[in-house]
Amino acid sequence: MLERYGEVGMIDDEAFAKAWVTSRHTGRGLARGALARELRQRGVDSSAIGSALTELDGDTEAAMARALVDRRLRSMAGVPAEVAFRRLVGMLARKGYSSGLAVRTVRDALADRPGADDVTDDVDMDALADSIGNDALADSVGTDALADSVGTDSPPDGGER
Repeated sequence: MLERYGEVGMIDDEAFAKAWVTSRHTGRGLARGALARELRQRGVDSSAIGSALTELDGDTEAAMARALVDRRLRSMAGVPAEVAFRRLVGMLARKGYSSGLAVRTVRDALADRPGADDVTDDVDMDALADSIGNDALADSVGTDALADSVGTDSPPDGGER
């Protein structure tokens, strides 16, 4: 029965996946990773997922991340930079954005805020490195800044990653 529906075009995974990606990216601001995960959970095959996600390029995803951060930042006027940084990066991570993109986007948005100094001066880099990983942090703030603030290549607790 389902095969017949597919033959006449009533069931089309590719059309469903494209509509899902457009709707969830525009409406909820979800990134490619979260969208792919949702489509897999709904039983959409990998080729249809890949085809649907080609519509979202890195620039589109970065622009959406910045729009989400800017919208949320408007309601965080009295929040200290370190707290805002942590909350905004967490929000983007929950929506499926990579940690490097999230940190870069939030850092740039906080730097654009009126009266903002260098945001990385206000943020506890040790805690941030523990929470998101040194590689993404080094990509976003620069290896020298990370080495100055963290000091070692190993986690502060001495454990392995």
